[in-house]
Amino acid sequence: MKALIVINGYQVASGVTNQVSRLKEEFLKRDVEVDVKKNTDLYAYINNENIIVSLPYYDLVVYLDKDRYIARMLEKAGYKLFNCVKAIELCDDKMLTHITLANNHIKMPITLSSPLCFHDDGNRSFIKDVEKVLSYPLIVKENYGSLGKQVYLISNHDELVDISERLIHTNHLYQEFISSSKGKDYRLIVIGHKVIAYMKRENKHSYLSNLASGGSSSVVELPDSYLKMAIDASNILDLDYCGVDILEGPNKEPILSEVNSNAFFEGIEKTTKINVAGAYVDYLINKVNSRK
Repeated sequence: MKALIVINGYQVASGVTNQVSRLKEEFLKRDVEVDVKKNTDLYAYINNENIIVSLPYYDLVVYLDKDRYIARMLEKAGYKLFNCVKAIELCDDKMLTHITLANNHIKMPITLSSPLCFHDDGNRSFIKDVEKVLSYPLIVKENYGSLGKQVYLISNHDELVDISERLIHTNHLYQEFISSSKGKDYRLIVIGHKVIAYMKRENKHSYLSNLASGGSSSVVELPDSYLKMAIDASNILDLDYCGVDILEGPNKEPILSEVNSNAFFEGIEKTTKINVAGAYVDYLINKVNSRK
């Protein structure tokens, strides 16, 4: 069996480096040949009506990038991507994630999408709508962001006007701030629609809980309602692998924050001592073999 891992060619975070190293380690333990390529090294193009890809045959592709165009060409050329392109796209755009999960009995913070602006004529009337629906403090998130970046805690009207001005040409959303979960959430790793590992993330000095933002992690026990929410989200979004971030509501109820289609292994493996990379590789091998 041969596997390909695809990463971004311009910027590789330390978490991605660890991700690649762990996956390679676990693939090789199972006698699976594995190559690593950057999206900048993938020679793919459309020739008349056909997709041409300068790659040998691979049984599976672990796609750790967000380049949807290369991903779509690979998928259309017959390569099996994990996760599939549609799932990656839905998770990459936070607003699309929430829209897709809506009407499925998954509690989420109240969320408004900023109107898309292609030519700024100075119209800011939507700010009144935000203030009608949400109270301060509130959260503003850029639709494309990770590691706790591009997330802003807004305390008053002036700050809301300022951030709306700065992000007017950037896709973003406005969201209810869940004060009962300030600086705290739970990261659950789901593989093949089963929860493999989970941990608590907490930062007593910030409203952000991400480890990359200075948070710490610990082992916890979670109610079944949290596990069910993570599994339901993975099913709805059609994810083979994901990290689901869940907030704690005022009555200890789960409230879904985000879903990451390429959640890092490093923090949760160190915290829980669970071999997440190995579990993912086993799942990939079994899924490919079951289709032969």
